[in-house]
Amino acid sequence: MSKADSDDGMNVTVQKVLIIGGSGRIGRSVANDISRYTDAQVTLTGRRIEPNFTLLDHQTYQPLTLADESMVAAAIAQHDLIVHCAGPFRSRNHHVLASCIDQGKPYLDVADSPDYVNQALSYREKAEAAGVTAIISTGIFPGISGSMVRQGIEQLDTAKTVHLSYLVAGSGGAGLTVMRTTFIELQTPFMSKVNGRWQTIAPYSQREVIDFPRYGKGGVYWFNTVEALTVADTFPALKTIVTKFGSVPDYYNRLTWLMARLPHGVLKNNLVVEALSKISYQMTQVTDSRTGVGIAMRVEISGEKEGKSATYLSTLEHEDTAYCAGCGTGAIAQLILSNRLDKPGVWPVEQALPTPLFEETLSQRQLAVKREYQEP
Repeated sequence: MSKADSDDGMNVTVQKVLIIGGSGRIGRSVANDISRYTDAQVTLTGRRIEPNFTLLDHQTYQPLTLADESMVAAAIAQHDLIVHCAGPFRSRNHHVLASCIDQGKPYLDVADSPDYVNQALSYREKAEAAGVTAIISTGIFPGISGSMVRQGIEQLDTAKTVHLSYLVAGSGGAGLTVMRTTFIELQTPFMSKVNGRWQTIAPYSQREVIDFPRYGKGGVYWFNTVEALTVADTFPALKTIVTKFGSVPDYYNRLTWLMARLPHGVLKNNLVVEALSKISYQMTQVTDSRTGVGIAMRVEISGEKEGKSATYLSTLEHEDTAYCAGCGTGAIAQLILSNRLDKPGVWPVEQALPTPLFEETLSQRQLAVKREYQEP
């Protein structure tokens, strides 16, 4: 840790946070939340020599090539908390996480790839032995979404089914990386737990029209999300876990549905994915002014409470998806930096973050989860 002079001339400890991939919109949102709620010095990294955005107070910029593992390790050594925001994560290895464990540095990421997450979880015992807290898939979804599930399950005596749905307007305030992730996750079928059995699901299938806050009725489709993996691990008694995603305006859903049905192998071509991502992003730049870049999330949990069947419903909405992602990650960074969250190992958010701390940090950021029970 570094030292800085305080107003009374005494030395005080200044914590240093490294945001790998900090030049992207999600990375900047995370950095800004950390700067808003802590006194940490935040270093944002990117591939450019100079940043193409405005830094806030107590923020600096450092060029960093993620593929240069020795350079990354050296940067990690100079900081007290590492936040990995450089997606798309399905194409990343785990050298950032491994280096943090080797150097005894706490680690966060915004990983949205189930494949990446599944491999990251295999580092749990090594992180535990090193005393390193590593929390993966922080942000809005996954991240806040997992905490909303935990919050709801804790209100019931028994939970049987979880249905998570997300509706995002336009680009969601994010950049090309999120577009790439969407097309990457359309490439192959995935597994989810349905009626007590793991079943193969076709991506962007089985459209449902659901009522959301902010947007009203919206179409959502099966999507390969981290929560299908981590929620099943956290709450093994659940029989069914449904994860569905949709866009505003609805014609983006129709186009995505068509893309998911391209001939086998087309979406595995990196050039095709890149071209589709850029076209999609350019389209959202036109429609964002009309639809906004907000998010609505809905968590429905069925089970029992006090001997009766009950359905718990919670929703969260905001005008800026990227801002919410920054809140989800920044809140956990805040808790780690203040020594209020220390759980050595590699964990998804819903296994690491107690509900009281989730509710406290959400309230600080003026984000509200609306909740209700529905009894038959």
